[in-house]
Amino acid sequence: MAKPAAAAANARLRRRERKNITSGVAHVNSSFNNTVITITDAQGNAIAWSSAGGMGFKGSRKSTPYAAQMAAEDAGRKAQEHGMRVLEINVKGPGSGRESALRALQSVGFQITSIRDVTPIPHNGVRPRKKRRV
Repeated sequence: MAKPAAAAANARLRRRERKNITSGVAHVNSSFNNTVITITDAQGNAIAWSSAGGMGFKGSRKSTPYAAQMAAEDAGRKAQEHGMRVLEINVKGPGSGRESALRALQSVGFQITSIRDVTPIPHNGVRPRKKRRV
């Protein structure tokens, strides 16, 4: 009866195998509330990811440029463990963490080949939410 629990413990303890991938794509999704950075290979398989909330920032501090910078550095270091050196960057969303995440990825030591803004823009889609009153 103890075998399923032992198997679950082994799955948690198993180290990530090191993949030798030299180039990839960094997807920076920056919303008004959080910033998520996912680094994938050319086919779109996730290699490393990090978010401002995952770095320990909670509440309104998740949406700061500093939180995005810390998340990007963390994701970058994880990707470099797999041998990644060259990145394309896709930026999505209106958040404040866009620019600082780009600078952080560059400062970690990646060679950046292209930066693309892939924010979806409606061609007069659905009716917008009511205006915020602060």
